[in-house]
Amino acid sequence: MAVVGTSVAALVTGALTLSNANASEPATADTLSVAKASTLAKDLTSEIKGNGGTYYDADAKKLVVNVTDESAKAKVEAAGAEAKVVEHSMAQLNTVKKSLTENDVVGTSRSVDPKTNKVVVTADSTVKGDKLAALKKQVAAQDGKAVLKHTDGKFTTKIAGGDAIWGSGSRCSLGFNVTVGGEAAFVTAGHCTNAVDSWSDSQGGSEIATTQDGSFPGDDYGLAKYTGDADHPSEVNLYDGSTQAISGAAEAEVGQTVQRSGSTTQLHDGEVLAVDASVSYPEGTVDGLIHTNVCAEPGDSGGALFAEDKALGMTSGGSGDCSAGGETYFQPVGEALEAFGAEIG
Repeated sequence: MAVVGTSVAALVTGALTLSNANASEPATADTLSVAKASTLAKDLTSEIKGNGGTYYDADAKKLVVNVTDESAKAKVEAAGAEAKVVEHSMAQLNTVKKSLTENDVVGTSRSVDPKTNKVVVTADSTVKGDKLAALKKQVAAQDGKAVLKHTDGKFTTKIAGGDAIWGSGSRCSLGFNVTVGGEAAFVTAGHCTNAVDSWSDSQGGSEIATTQDGSFPGDDYGLAKYTGDADHPSEVNLYDGSTQAISGAAEAEVGQTVQRSGSTTQLHDGEVLAVDASVSYPEGTVDGLIHTNVCAEPGDSGGALFAEDKALGMTSGGSGDCSAGGETYFQPVGEALEAFGAEIG
């Protein structure tokens, strides 16, 4: 099994990389940083009538708030965000997404896209014939609230052999170093910890950590506690001889620029396309994932998704590769930290 990570040093430090070219510029009086936009989004969506979702415009550095009620526009604009009147509310779209997930087809994913104000259903290359015909009918029955797209390849959990954290003849990548009750540990993908009990930093090497807990499918997060003498700073390997310090966790925002580090394909960046996505792998369905256009390949499972010094998630799976391009889904790190009572660091 392969998990996203880095070389041995990165495995024990985390698998993050950040290039200066992708660092956010300071917000001005007329713009919003991702962090400020996220806070404002939570405040506005809890107050406005007809909430249709939000997303971050990275080019303009603005928060866009969808509303279904014209009267909400003034409130949104007065708060410093851009208001966009749309047809469907988040409540309506979430109902559609839930219905499609309850009748899911293996090889598909479902997420709400606030930019198009629709539920996007993505089918991989295994969905064809009668399965595809049935899926098309499901989507068409949603009265314009859903759209069907296709992706090359097959939705998998991105596991393979290689050079990262090892156990039971399998390979995975470390996500983030954490502490649990004062003890050093790391989080990674649940489909990794479900398969491995004892971890080392080299194939056939001495034990450095043991699996404590994990959840997959449904969720995709796992926890392992350090047992060896390996160093475990709160950093991620940038694959250029340097590391990025990780100071804490944050929630991903649609439209946000992010980066992923992994032992197979190293550092890649992209954009958050949706949050709370649902993916139907052959092993089962995982809900609540971050959907991105960042590529990944077998061996990248469990590795870190981040933005600057904030941890966002761990690689769950996806389709495609880093040559032709693809889509990757990430387990939000905040959910894992809460489940394990862990803290970044």
